[in-house]
Amino acid sequence: MQKELNDRLLRSLKTPDTGRLEISDTKRKGLRVRLSNTGSAVFMYEKRIKGGPKRKHTLGNWPSYTLSQARADALILEVEAAQGIDRIKNSEEKKISDQNKQKSEASAAANLLSVQAVIDIYDKLHLSSLRTGRERRRQLEQSLVAHLHSPIQDLTRQQIQTAIDKKAHEGKRVSANRIRAALLAFTNWAYGRSYLTESIGLGVPKAIKETARDRVLSLEEIHSIWRASFTMGNLWGPILRLLILTGQRRSEIVKLKWDEINLNKMQMIKVGSKTKNNKAHTTHLSAPALQTLLSIKKTENDLVFTTTGTTPVSGISKMKKRLDVILGDEFKPWRLSDFRTAMATALAENGEAETIVDRILNHSASGSAPSAVARVYNQAENLTQRAAALETWGQMVTAECPGLNERGKHQDE
Repeated sequence: MQKELNDRLLRSLKTPDTGRLEISDTKRKGLRVRLSNTGSAVFMYEKRIKGGPKRKHTLGNWPSYTLSQARADALILEVEAAQGIDRIKNSEEKKISDQNKQKSEASAAANLLSVQAVIDIYDKLHLSSLRTGRERRRQLEQSLVAHLHSPIQDLTRQQIQTAIDKKAHEGKRVSANRIRAALLAFTNWAYGRSYLTESIGLGVPKAIKETARDRVLSLEEIHSIWRASFTMGNLWGPILRLLILTGQRRSEIVKLKWDEINLNKMQMIKVGSKTKNNKAHTTHLSAPALQTLLSIKKTENDLVFTTTGTTPVSGISKMKKRLDVILGDEFKPWRLSDFRTAMATALAENGEAETIVDRILNHSASGSAPSAVARVYNQAENLTQRAAALETWGQMVTAECPGLNERGKHQDE
């Protein structure tokens, strides 16, 4: 619709029931008023730029923006269009220029930030929301300790590779792969936020191609097995839970006897003839481990786990197959001995000393053999630390399953 716009006409316009009504001004070509079904009236101006595209401008809302203002601004736009001036294009170019300036300033600021400062930001914005965030931060700070106070922009792919190789050369190649994963995630994040000019972690190879023997169960997988154990009955359920909680070898749990357990001291004590390396070993029983043992009904036989009353329980391979069915096809292949690796990895990532973890697992010490006096001293010296570590592990295992008690029922039932 075309009419000469005036204030009387504008005041007489009726709001359309649906859609919108547009009236083009015959006095100023290209100017029009648009009335929507919400009652809003807007002045618009459309004109082709000399040597360029046709541009549409929204001028203002009537009546606060008057018809006189609209005609005056339309005239200015008409003159600019005739001169080839394109406000919209200029605005877009300015926006891009401003964005590039901001990126340049951000990059310059990033050059001044240290590796430690960026790790702090990464922690606040990302790691703090992860259940394993504290372990990830420890991995980053430990592996990049020589570069923490250097500018983040000075960090190189070679330094990333060196940090991974250092752990691998210690004989801990699976742990080296975990460090690699943490470093790749961090450097990709830093690159995405312009703290790094390139993703320096891409292409860094793994320290080792992991096989089934290198399998490390994640905490999520441990939680899945823990929950599944409550469906495995009163015999196999407690065996699985003790294997998880103590980190001891399968034979040492399956053949466990009551006279090897001191409930008051919360300890499981194995003489040398009952361990793989023929060394006497004391294992702290964490709160959930103790609760598991207390849930087991004692028989006249000294064996904790038995179906015959005279011999240790058998059929653990069949039990494992039944457990795998419960866990489902998507659960990657694993072995019962992987509980030990999972516990060692989780405790190490939590900052526990490797010597303490090795003692919990009753690994044979490397290097020259210590004297008998030294062995007794070392055993007694770190019992408290080992107990604290096993309590931490117990909390990690049960943290995701607070609603389950040792009978596998919800506590509010």
